[in-house]
Amino acid sequence: MLDTDPGQQRASRAGRRTPSAEPRRVSSTARRLWYRMHRLVREGLKFAMVGSVGYVVDIGIFNLLLFGGGTGPLHDEPLLAKTFSVIAATIVTYIGHRLLTFRHRAPVKVARGYPLFFVFNGVGLGIALACLGFSRYVLDLSGPLADNISANIVGLVLGTLFRYWAYRTWVFPAHRPEPAQV
Repeated sequence: MLDTDPGQQRASRAGRRTPSAEPRRVSSTARRLWYRMHRLVREGLKFAMVGSVGYVVDIGIFNLLLFGGGTGPLHDEPLLAKTFSVIAATIVTYIGHRLLTFRHRAPVKVARGYPLFFVFNGVGLGIALACLGFSRYVLDLSGPLADNISANIVGLVLGTLFRYWAYRTWVFPAHRPEPAQV
């Protein structure tokens, strides 16, 4: 004869999961996680590709204005040269991000998206200019190598991280499902 209460036996059986339910739940969670990561990696690679084209435009114009022919037209104005080069790169990257990187996201009116894109690029430019200004005027480092490292490597990395977050969040937002009509 068993000494356990039948109600207690039912309660313990109800708390158990069937052996096949656990692997399905884990598999489903793993699939969702893989899909999200795969999508993020693909989007990140496209972002990097478009950003690389913008980077070439930015560095090319920056160096042409600052050091073109020995002493460029803006040789004594590195912050102004960087500003012009970033504006040109911003135009190129907006078109690339709209047509390639974030084309799967909700379409944004140009009247809203383009100004936001420029605002966030302005913040990214501010980050690059802060790095260049700090290197040039606080650390007293000047020359092609110092200017390019501070503006186009350190400033670019920090600015790119900010831009990626801002573009995904504000400029090219994810699709929002429409509420169901009753």
